[in-house]
Amino acid sequence: MLIDATAVPADRGGVGRYVDSLVAALDEIGTALTVMCQPRDVRLYAELAPHARVVGTAESTSTRTARLTWEQTTLPRMIRRLGIDVVHSPHYTMPLASSAASVVTLHDATFFTDAVLHSSVKARFFRAWTVAALRRASLCVVPSAATARELARVARVPGAELEIIQHGVDEERFHPPAPEEVRAARDAVGLGDMPYVAFLGALEPRKNVPALIRGFSLAVAQRPAPPALVLAGQPGWDSQVEKALDAAPHRLRVIRAGYLPFDTLAGFLGGAEVVAYPSLGEGFGLPVLEAMASGACVLTTRRLALPEVGGDAVAYCGVGAGDVAAALRELLDDPSRRAVLAEAAQRRAKEFSWATSAGRHREAYDRAWHKHRAGRG
Repeated sequence: MLIDATAVPADRGGVGRYVDSLVAALDEIGTALTVMCQPRDVRLYAELAPHARVVGTAESTSTRTARLTWEQTTLPRMIRRLGIDVVHSPHYTMPLASSAASVVTLHDATFFTDAVLHSSVKARFFRAWTVAALRRASLCVVPSAATARELARVARVPGAELEIIQHGVDEERFHPPAPEEVRAARDAVGLGDMPYVAFLGALEPRKNVPALIRGFSLAVAQRPAPPALVLAGQPGWDSQVEKALDAAPHRLRVIRAGYLPFDTLAGFLGGAEVVAYPSLGEGFGLPVLEAMASGACVLTTRRLALPEVGGDAVAYCGVGAGDVAAALRELLDDPSRRAVLAEAAQRRAKEFSWATSAGRHREAYDRAWHKHRAGRG
């Protein structure tokens, strides 16, 4: 089988971590695997999956248009030449003229349900490809029951086959950090010994960062020694973030840390007083799971799939600034509750395994292949 990893960006966000971890786990359980990737990732996938055949693209796939053109023209020819039975497209789009069975991962339904949280071009693009995948793919994978329900409700494609397969967590990368790991993360952000509330994710409207900034300001403004708020992750297109930052009291410290290297994330998440993730909705919520595995006390919302990940091991709040402020204030005032939640989060995170996810994916590939064969017959 073949995984098309050409859509993975150089800076690994959630989709990149999903593809990288799945490739490694599939290789570990003995899957006969081919990985197509951008040239810059050939060495990485050769290390992640030493038994796999790793093939770099010979032509540019660095832009969405170039990648889509390659996917629809060159990839089908390579599938035939390499003798591929099943192709897994892990990010919404798929080769429409492929001779192989097709599996497509649809990460969430927010391009339909909350289109205003995305750029209009991006929302139209992914809505169209979600419907195309539901109609044309042998099978579609979704990471949560919430995403399956939402897609069934809004996309309305009769006969589409959805397989719910949850993500796992990389326990080597995300674990309760040693003191030196926390120190390294603090040094990378420039915190010194100051306590902090952490956020990890792209600064895009769906992540609700302006409400977090305002809620944080309300929660700590009257504290004699307030913690810092550290926003880590790729810069997004949420224009309200700057306005919220400008409105924050000057005595409060809010740090835009940008993209942090992978090897600092466990220390960053596990070293925080609270990891706050007040998202307006997630197809899964990988940053929440990674924070849980890192031994963090996590505050998030009950939107879409987040309760499927957090269960009873995280604290919940509404999405408004006042809701965030009230929940954050309670957690900061109650170290014992934070410790209980952090311990529960570590236990729950162990229920999410990439090995289990890979096994379920391989079962899905087998079903897709048999369905494809039956359709041709």
